[in-house]
Formats: sequence, structure tokens, C-alpha cells
Amino acid sequence: QVQLVESGGGLVQVGGSLRLSCTASGRGFSINAMGWYRQAPGQQRELVASIGTISITKYADSVKGRFTISRDNVKNTVLLQMNSLKPEDTAVYYCNTIRDGRATSPWGQGTQVTVSS
Repeated sequence: QVQLVESGGGLVQVGGSLRLSCTASGRGFSINAMGWYRQAPGQQRELVASIGTISITKYADSVKGRFTISRDNVKNTVLLQMNSLKPEDTAVYYCNTIRDGRATSPWGQGTQVTVSS
């Protein structure tokens, strides 16, 4: 089973940038697709970006062109570079392994991203 720890969140002004990092421990990181999810207050958790085992990426329309997901299978990390941040990007961000379109590992504590206008 993979354990996940997210970091890199913070408070940023509109138009700013942040880079989130997710470190995985346990077996199986390199054989799993990975995703970054976010959950805003009162809303359901949503998938914003994913990366496959051979680094094919997909993005939600709301972040396309602004966010970039990448992975390092040696360091067992997945990154989310977030540029041109908007207030609607404010949420707790989580990473997870993905299989058959679903998150499959226990959720970490997430990292808070707050974009102020």
C-alpha cells in the first residue's frame, strides 16, 4: 500500500504560483497512475490533474494551461506546478494513486492552497 504526504501549499495572491509536492512511501508508486485532487469548502473532491505510468497527462478544463503535473519515479514524488492562480483555485489539495479511474490509496492530510484577490 502507498502512503502519501502532500506539501507546498500556502497563501498566494491572484496570478501567483505555487508548486505542490507529493511524496509516496510503500510499494508500487511507479506502477500506478497518480492524480492531484482538490476539495473546496462545501464541495466534492475533484480530480484536477493526472499522470500515467509513462507520463501521459490529463487536466480538468478549469486548470488546463495553468497547471502542470509531473512525476519522478526515482524519488517517488509527483509535483503540481500551479501558475496564474485564481481565487477559485482555493482548496485543500491531495494526491492519490489512480486505478480504473478511482483513487485507491488512503488519503493524506492534504495541503491548503489559498488564493487571495
